[in-house]
Amino acid sequence: MKPWVFLLTFTAALLYVPAAIAADNGPKIGLQTWTCRGMKFDEVVAFAEKHGIKHLQAIGSHISPTGSLEEAKQKKAILDAKGIHFYTFGVAGTSADKEQNRKLFVFAKAMGIKVIIVEPKNDKALWDGLEELVKEYDIKLAIHNHGKESVYGTPEKVWSVLKNRDKRIGVCMDVGHITGAGFDAAKAFREYEGRVYDIHLKDKKIEKTADGKSVILDVMVGTGDANYKGLLAELKKAKWDGVMAIETDNGTFAKDPTGFVAGAIEFVKKNK
Repeated sequence: MKPWVFLLTFTAALLYVPAAIAADNGPKIGLQTWTCRGMKFDEVVAFAEKHGIKHLQAIGSHISPTGSLEEAKQKKAILDAKGIHFYTFGVAGTSADKEQNRKLFVFAKAMGIKVIIVEPKNDKALWDGLEELVKEYDIKLAIHNHGKESVYGTPEKVWSVLKNRDKRIGVCMDVGHITGAGFDAAKAFREYEGRVYDIHLKDKKIEKTADGKSVILDVMVGTGDANYKGLLAELKKAKWDGVMAIETDNGTFAKDPTGFVAGAIEFVKKNK
């Protein structure tokens, strides 16, 4: 090989590597398996493979954190062989009994899970026990928000827990629900000050009925009222590299989530 050809080839290789690394930076796209709630475990795995999804957030019907640990490990082995993993679990049920909650953390350790999604009662004693387990196992908890009237339906309600707790207790920000509750997702993300550990990639649209009532509809990602342009800009600014888990509450989408999931992936690719 002539020296100048080698130099050009070597230079191109050097330029290529950072570009490839940069492509992996920023949010990762995952799947909340509630979107595939009509499928069995093996069908979810095949669905994720088909869509090139490597990060799954599991629900109880696909893997149980309180069931057989051996069975859970067998499922993990199937995923490992395909380069897929359950990066988290949720929304996980919690108990007033700390030792019952310990099962969640034992399960998470066995599965290599770094964050568990929860939505417990806002009870000091319950949270004291959960915080002790967070410290003992060094596993994060992320508080999920549902509608405005739910336990953690507003950022203010979430902060009522976060402000006095270990920083490993943070937020699973459901973009659809926070939008449906009337909040701006970009602003909420910024004001959580680095405590967002997971995001549910979902969109809601608020429409008025003929009699003036508000109806919240679960729609294709990017077609609703969520400020995704602002949120994606905030994620980029913060160099947030967590997982945005595609999720839908829409029963029609869930019957065959192919179009919904493909649309969500394409939307993020085009806008991030």
